[in-house]
Amino acid sequence: MLTNAVIAGIAVAVYIAVLVLQLNPHYSLAGFPALVITMVVAYGLNVAVVFYALIVVHQIVAAEPISPGWISFRVLVWLCAVGAAVGAGLAWTNLLGLGPVLDPGSGVRMTAGAVALTSCAACMLLLAVWHWWRGQPASKYEPALLALLLMASVAVPMTFRGPGTDLPRPQRATVEMPATADAAGEGRVTLLLFEGASFDVIAPAAADGRLPHFGRLVESAAFMHVATIRPTQPGTVWSAAATGKLPVKNGIRSAATYWPVGTAEAVEVLPDSCFAHALVRFGFLRQQLHTSRDLTARPIWNVLSQQGMPVGIVNWSMTQPAQQVRGYQVSDEFERMATTSVDLESSQSVWPRDALALASAALVNPWVDSRGTPAPSGSDASDMIATTCRADRVHEQMAADLEGRFPSRFRAVRHRCLDAAGHYLLRYVVPNPFGDVPDEDVQRYNMALGGFYAAADAAIGRALALMRPGDLLIVMSGFGMDPMDIGKRLLEKAFGNPVPTGTHERAPDGFMFVFGSAVTPGRYARASVVDLVPTVLYFFGLPVGRDMDGFARTDIFTREFTARRPITYIPTYER
Repeated sequence: MLTNAVIAGIAVAVYIAVLVLQLNPHYSLAGFPALVITMVVAYGLNVAVVFYALIVVHQIVAAEPISPGWISFRVLVWLCAVGAAVGAGLAWTNLLGLGPVLDPGSGVRMTAGAVALTSCAACMLLLAVWHWWRGQPASKYEPALLALLLMASVAVPMTFRGPGTDLPRPQRATVEMPATADAAGEGRVTLLLFEGASFDVIAPAAADGRLPHFGRLVESAAFMHVATIRPTQPGTVWSAAATGKLPVKNGIRSAATYWPVGTAEAVEVLPDSCFAHALVRFGFLRQQLHTSRDLTARPIWNVLSQQGMPVGIVNWSMTQPAQQVRGYQVSDEFERMATTSVDLESSQSVWPRDALALASAALVNPWVDSRGTPAPSGSDASDMIATTCRADRVHEQMAADLEGRFPSRFRAVRHRCLDAAGHYLLRYVVPNPFGDVPDEDVQRYNMALGGFYAAADAAIGRALALMRPGDLLIVMSGFGMDPMDIGKRLLEKAFGNPVPTGTHERAPDGFMFVFGSAVTPGRYARASVVDLVPTVLYFFGLPVGRDMDGFARTDIFTREFTARRPITYIPTYER
């Protein structure tokens, strides 16, 4: 029983290794053996345990227990059919979810491989049913057919995938900053990014008057749900939002680059729906987080700087090291580095260098105290939430101080508190999917999460107070928050971690409010995270890049505004 379970477990591990190859078309076949070994150790042994347990259960409940050989056709045909079906399911799930990460050619090849694996799984199932229906020992042809199907289920997808392609890494040209701005008017854009904010939480609270500034936006701003991308991670989502381009063009396909043990070949995208990030946690994969140098497309701050427009960027994901801009930029790693022994002068986390003193001053002079809200998931979660929310207040103070010294026309500040709090407190806002939440905890921690949303509401109020006629305020959530499924919760609990209750792995929609005198209030058709940059460029009277994947949402502006500002295009901003 054990040997048959191990063989089937190895087959599932190989299917996952092939899936990783398909998601990473640049990965060379020279690194495939190391990848297979990694997957066999990480997945194959665990799947073998599951299959062995299934065989034992069958032995217990079956009317006639079987006595399989070391390699038994009647056992393997069922296990391999199940394993191939699991592999096919993972292939289709990842193809549908991670399609934007792939270039069109790789997507077509992965589709062909998924069709082939599905066909092999169906043939294995038919073979298993046929053998069971006959009720006789396997003929000499049936094991050979199973072996042929097993080889084809791996070889055909690998053939469609090919030996691998070079990963394009175009270099951006040096940013040239002219002396005068080409943008139209004097209007400013303030962009507040609230990571992990959920409109399902905001809407009832705004209606009850508990979030008055969100309520004002609901009544007086253009509102759109925002489709995010997968993998739904801060680096991929905010890089797409910053460039107006999907990951295949901007170079940020995931949060990091990963290396299987024993090879120098790098993986950039891990498969979905199979706990792949546990491979990093347990050391099966080494990782290196992406930096701003990995972007292969110009972000909005470089585009605007190139047009002579001053910008101010604080805590945008994937901005370490800080880039040269007209204005100021504080990277998303600055606050963390400042709390360690890192030399801030050499860390290149702030631009320009003479802005470092102002940025550092905000670290020791936050607007409010840093006392954390207790989290029921444990002290570690509570401390993490408190630290993240304090950092948001620091970043807002930092942007305000830097704005006085380096005034900008485009200012963006990213807030992470709602994401951190939502991961651990969501079950107390939507308790029904969890089923075991005491009423007293619902009341207590619902108010706690509401307090974090109230802090975000207050930040919006301060931004509204600074607006002038002709300005634009954009409040955006790049992705929302969903209840975590029971399997993930049990896995976290088994590892002794604070159990998160919210997740954005299934790519829940974010939202966008656009407020200003040039905007027509109302609800509009669903937008995408890549629509942000084209819309901002249009507002400033600058041409939209034809190589951008997003669209300028001209429909949200008044007729008077669009009549005097026709949309224009440029082939690209990359040269």
